[in-house]
Amino acid sequence: NVELGAELTAGSVLAERARALVPLVDEYAEFADDKGELAPRVVDALHDDRLFAMWVPEVLGGSELNPVASLEVLANVSYGDASAGWVLMAACLSIGTGAAYLADDAVEEIFVGTERVPVIAGQGTRPGVAKTTEGGYLVTGDWSFASGIKHGSHIHTLAIIEETGEPRIFVVPVEKATLIDNWDVIGLRGTGSIDYTMRDVFVPEGFSHFAVTETPKRGGGLYHIGIIGFATICHSGWALGVGRRMLDELAAMAREKTGRAGALVDSDAFHDGYAKAEATFRAAQAFVFEAWRDVEDSVSKGEQLSVRQHTLIRLALTHLTASLHDIANFVYLSAGTTSLRRGTLQRLLRDVHAGTQHVTSSPPVVQACGRELAGLAPNASWRFVELIDS
Repeated sequence: NVELGAELTAGSVLAERARALVPLVDEYAEFADDKGELAPRVVDALHDDRLFAMWVPEVLGGSELNPVASLEVLANVSYGDASAGWVLMAACLSIGTGAAYLADDAVEEIFVGTERVPVIAGQGTRPGVAKTTEGGYLVTGDWSFASGIKHGSHIHTLAIIEETGEPRIFVVPVEKATLIDNWDVIGLRGTGSIDYTMRDVFVPEGFSHFAVTETPKRGGGLYHIGIIGFATICHSGWALGVGRRMLDELAAMAREKTGRAGALVDSDAFHDGYAKAEATFRAAQAFVFEAWRDVEDSVSKGEQLSVRQHTLIRLALTHLTASLHDIANFVYLSAGTTSLRRGTLQRLLRDVHAGTQHVTSSPPVVQACGRELAGLAPNASWRFVELIDS
């Protein structure tokens, strides 16, 4: 019985389903790390428990899950395996936003009458180029970090309209792209975040949408948070699950080693360090939930997020990510040679150092948050990870 704490176990049916999956996800974590993709049994379980549909609008049969419950779902799966949590979050972002923002003809083709929710994977930070043509666009580009694409039916990818400079998301069948199986990395190996390319692939108009839209064609106030809002939930939930698992693994190791001659875990230094690591994690967790409860109240009323709300959810994520990095270093040093050997702790430490590299937690985001919070950007607004002066 895995205990994640009151914040992470309370809530929705989906969060409870995710928690119940922890033993299965954990069982196949080494498989994912070795094979570079999730085990079929794990993918099937995520489908069977409807976790891939958590952000699909209710009108299409999804859960349209609120932000706080979404954090719980992602934290629970990530607790079992960081790679499984990462694939789930990346796919859910693309699936949910596609279902909410794409035109009716695209949604009819992709989502209606399917036995399973389609898994949409892809990349949104290094854009390709799209040329306007009759009925749609010709998309060309080279993209990296397509997390979960080995389990996907469609690709969600960013390109810039050549004629106007407008950023748009394009959703295309996987077979339209050339996949490059080159995911040889230190951590998050199980995500299979390989590269892909497209050359003059035709994408009908309805299968694309303005990249930073916050106006859904279907679904409620949840979709006013936009793609970056979903991305912030994603990476926050992932970090919550992985951070909790690292501390729990270290505590379990300490209980095994206590009483041995010269055991570090019996020292005052370890006790002091563990207490501070717990405090650091719990404080960062509290900030994340505080920021998202405030946002959840707004979206439940159908309101657009304020600039300050956008700032705080980004700051909560960057603070949590920095805390996760510090906690990982403490765990590494405290675990001694255990952290060097193949196993859960080593994999978690590698996964953390991969996950903390994501653009959503980069130093410029923190700096922009500080500028807004200090009142030095009175007329600015957020566009993805940048604070843009009006």
